[in-house]
Amino acid sequence: MRQKKDAPLRSDAQRNRERILEVALEELTRSADVPLSAIAKKACVGQGTFYRHFPTREALVLEIYRHEMHQVADTAAPLLESREPDRALREWMDRLARFALAKAGLADAIRQATSAPGQPAKPGHAPVTEAAELLLRAAEEAGTIRPGITADDLFLLIGGLWTLPPGTDWQPRVTRLLDLVMDGLRVGAPGR
Repeated sequence: MRQKKDAPLRSDAQRNRERILEVALEELTRSADVPLSAIAKKACVGQGTFYRHFPTREALVLEIYRHEMHQVADTAAPLLESREPDRALREWMDRLARFALAKAGLADAIRQATSAPGQPAKPGHAPVTEAAELLLRAAEEAGTIRPGITADDLFLLIGGLWTLPPGTDWQPRVTRLLDLVMDGLRVGAPGR
């Protein structure tokens, strides 16, 4: 009997899926063109198991993208629990930049998977947008950033980071630029 599409995976199937995603993230980050057979071999799963979980390269790449976006988004609430809201926002921006710049091969794989006619669209970034809004609203309520900044505003402000060449020593420059963005967000804050 076939398992329903939304039914939870058996524990061994879930472990296989997670191992495939972990290996695929590592390998696709290095090179967008890594063969799927190499990913399956390194994940220690057979071709049938691999394709049962990810029937196409595009399905694998888009699932990795969704997973990574949720990983970044899911750090927002814990940061707010352990830091002042403006510090949580600033640290979260670092994590977002690391995701974007440290995964250059993955970005290429996503472009390849979504650029051809008839291919699936790139998944939305709603979880990251919601996380940014959570952090911005908390910092605004604390009076540490100017009122009215939206997630769209923030992404436009930091969008230039995505143009930095990822193979270079981008981290010091990103830190400096994100500090400048944070300084700008604080100008006009009622609590400052």
